Amino acid sequence: MSEPKRILVVGGAGGLGTAMVRTLAAAGYSVSFTYRSKPDEAESLAAELGASHPGAVFEPHRLDLACRDAVEAFCETIEDTAFYGYVHNAGQSADALAVMLDRDRSDVAMQVNFWSLTRIAKVLVRNMIRARTGRVVAVGSVAALQGNTGNAAYAATKGAMIAYCRTLAIESAKRGVTVNVLAPGFIDTGMMASYAAYREKMESQIPSGRFAKPDEVAALAAFLMSEPAAYITGAVLPVDGGLTAMMGVHRN
Repeated sequence: MSEPKRILVVGGAGGLGTAMVRTLAAAGYSVSFTYRSKPDEAESLAAELGASHPGAVFEPHRLDLACRDAVEAFCETIEDTAFYGYVHNAGQSADALAVMLDRDRSDVAMQVNFWSLTRIAKVLVRNMIRARTGRVVAVGSVAALQGNTGNAAYAATKGAMIAYCRTLAIESAKRGVTVNVLAPGFIDTGMMASYAAYREKMESQIPSGRFAKPDEVAALAAFLMSEPAAYITGAVLPVDGGLTAMMGVHRN
């Protein structure tokens, strides 16, 4: 019996990240995942999944994506590990009007959302190319597809992600590696708690009338890891309940 394929989920704790790890575990993969804080919760998740999925391996790794040195050190620890899949699930905000951007805050967002992706991909994709198989899924945002007041810096980081992943996709396609971007809208996680007072109004503007469940986004990532998804690469896939398909001004 062959060992389960290994997947790395960066940003694998809390909300969408935990849903990603659980969904991939249920699909039969071994999962290494990173977290920034709450080591007890990360270790508990790994232990729970290990007990539920014998034969697979679940390894939590503490990593602050905002720290360039920490990312470099992490890459050194994984460069000899053959990962079949890589999910980059990182979302550092930097809300401000476009003409009021703060360079320092924007640089942190770019490091977390974009530069860490490129550095980790540099290690993992080279090994995937050698193995002539691999999957990369980056979690972007509808903010990179549609303009939204106050999202200039965040949208720029996710836009850079899309441009990078499309290029990586065409450069690695003939080696059996696929690279795709998910573009979620609003997801029902703890990150949305600060918008609680506006939730009803926000949901009323989404064609589906609700926020996404984390499992709904994670399920698409799991599909993109599968063999039937081998011909999908360079795609940007909105998971937004129809938000980006809708004209912004409407009568009702």
